[in-house]
Amino acid sequence: MASKTNSGVRVDPGFDELPAIEKLGLRHSWTVLDRDLGTLDRSTPEQVVDAAGLVRDGTVLPLNLSLTELAPPLFGREQARHEIFATDRNTLDDRIDGFYPQGSSQWDGLRHVRAREFGFFGGIDEDFAAGVDGILGIEHWARRGIVGRGVLLDLVAHREQLGRSYDPLGAEAIEADELREIVDAQRLQLRMGDVICVRTGWIDAYRELDAGARAALAEDARASGLAGSEDMARFLWDSGAIAVAADNPTLEVAPGDPAVGSLHRRLIPMLGFVVGELLDLGALASLCASDSRWEFMFVAVPLNLPGGVGSPANAVAIR
Repeated sequence: MASKTNSGVRVDPGFDELPAIEKLGLRHSWTVLDRDLGTLDRSTPEQVVDAAGLVRDGTVLPLNLSLTELAPPLFGREQARHEIFATDRNTLDDRIDGFYPQGSSQWDGLRHVRAREFGFFGGIDEDFAAGVDGILGIEHWARRGIVGRGVLLDLVAHREQLGRSYDPLGAEAIEADELREIVDAQRLQLRMGDVICVRTGWIDAYRELDAGARAALAEDARASGLAGSEDMARFLWDSGAIAVAADNPTLEVAPGDPAVGSLHRRLIPMLGFVVGELLDLGALASLCASDSRWEFMFVAVPLNLPGGVGSPANAVAIR
């Protein structure tokens, strides 16, 4: 049974028609999508052609933070160490030690989160090998590319226009109904194959912190972000999106509320969603606001790391 959202997208099956694991109380798409592609399986050549038609003046906006901007790194990760060295009198080479593929602007792969004893996406429950092609590895996305129509939902601008208070570092849960409000306010129509980008303002707020505040945030990561609710999962699934990304480090609110649930668990192991975090959306938001055009061509090529759990974003918006 197809589900029609408030934005006119028809998804078959709709979220409420997906099977559920009763013990978890969570719906899944294990029999709907390709096991290794997840929601990227929704992408079609026709959608890519349509996205290319959004390019008007060829402006390219990289959406990636520096690999070293988050200092100290979050979640106990190491700071990447870059070394340049000579291989002979006329040639330089370089290498990176302590490199975490998910340490900066990044994609969460399908190996990133499991649904407790029910396993990873598709019900896969096995020990993964590093460095070789395998089930759910990031290499499957790398070989496909994440390409489609990008849409920017600017939460920061929406709150400012309505005069609603907001702190990107305040650990506020953003409800699905507010994203629906933004879609309507920006006069958007969501489509199958979209890459939904949500600007929470976290990066801009982080850049205003002094060294002490950044160190404290590294010890106790806080971010306003998407609610971990079933309705948020419903909104994202029924949007028809191939990916969802934000400019905060967790996509969802952090810390979350266990009584509401984990959006990561709902999206990654259950629905197979392509999830991006820490995309740098500020310049894109300014440009979109300047001509009230919130859609663009989105292109990202994850790192072709066999068996990888995640990847740098390598994302650009093209207008």
